[in-house]
Amino acid sequence: MGGFGGTKRDSFPYTGKVRPGVQSPKRQIPSSIVKPDYADDGRPKARGPVLPWQVEVKSAKDIEGMRVAGRIAREVLDAAGRMVAPGVTTDAIDALVTEESIKRGAYPSPLNYHNFPKSCCTSVNEVICHGIPDSSVLKDGDVVNIDITCYYGGYHGDCSEMFLVGEVDEAGKQLVKVTHDCWQAAMDYCAPGKPFSGIGAVIEDYIKPYGYQSVREFCGHGIGKVFHTNPNILHYRNNEPGKMEVGNVFTIEPMICEGTFRHIMWNDAWTATTKDGRRSAQFEHTLLVTPTGVEPFTARLPTSNPFFWEADDYVEPAAAIASAKPPSRPAAPSKPPASDKGFSAASASAAKKKAAVAKKATSKKKKR
Repeated sequence: MGGFGGTKRDSFPYTGKVRPGVQSPKRQIPSSIVKPDYADDGRPKARGPVLPWQVEVKSAKDIEGMRVAGRIAREVLDAAGRMVAPGVTTDAIDALVTEESIKRGAYPSPLNYHNFPKSCCTSVNEVICHGIPDSSVLKDGDVVNIDITCYYGGYHGDCSEMFLVGEVDEAGKQLVKVTHDCWQAAMDYCAPGKPFSGIGAVIEDYIKPYGYQSVREFCGHGIGKVFHTNPNILHYRNNEPGKMEVGNVFTIEPMICEGTFRHIMWNDAWTATTKDGRRSAQFEHTLLVTPTGVEPFTARLPTSNPFFWEADDYVEPAAAIASAKPPSRPAAPSKPPASDKGFSAASASAAKKKAAVAKKATSKKKKR
């Protein structure tokens, strides 16, 4: 406890330069907006299939509803991306996300999901995912992921992109582009009959020449009327069961790190940062499996913010650039693994526990 007029010193062993700022009061959503079942108390009630290998095949009605929700999420993400600039606070971005969601008759899905305090996630530099918007100011040279999910007509649409703040170094640009390209390669892999496990293999093979690592504790997920459901999409090489079917809907959202994939969790129980303080990048789409591949419900529009490599004067580097050196501060001890409450990615370890519980329950039924 601080002395008279003093403040308590934050002794948390942060691994990079990002620090938590001051959060503004919780934003209010008009009563006219249809809300998900957790909006008031923070506890999701709807559940997907119990067994992890059971993946819902969406109906024609579901698909049409998800197309609309996905388009709304895309429009809100594009609006948020246009705000990114040195001097802008992440809280200001969250305010805009809330406003743009409401304009479209949508609820910002992250708000109060398992008590998450804001309408979107803003993950800067070494923050892997679930960064909470606050008074923190974006600085020249930062890279930031903005993760948007909108709930409309009873369905969630989920997407995220990386944005450069001012002039970013070449190593940072390479991380962002390679993350984008491995994500695209993973989507190109998808088709009916393909194993879900192949997604992670494609991603790891793509990033290996750059010395990058793919985060293991957080993963993609099924989505629809329920924010997070089966399947869990692992972004690293794995042997998880299950094959894609026409009508499956899920996210692919690799989190790629300059250094180690291991993370620590801040005291807010949401913000996950790299254990070595080096940068991380992420892209995400909500995808429908079709007879010929996948359709992104959150596809980019002609008006979407252009990527830096789409500029006429962009020149592809001749060779891989060495990643930026880690901060001089030693890495902090690892915190316990993140729980499956996370919304931009479910917990892979929690998925395994869920499978074990389901298997145990099935065996008990057989004994009866």
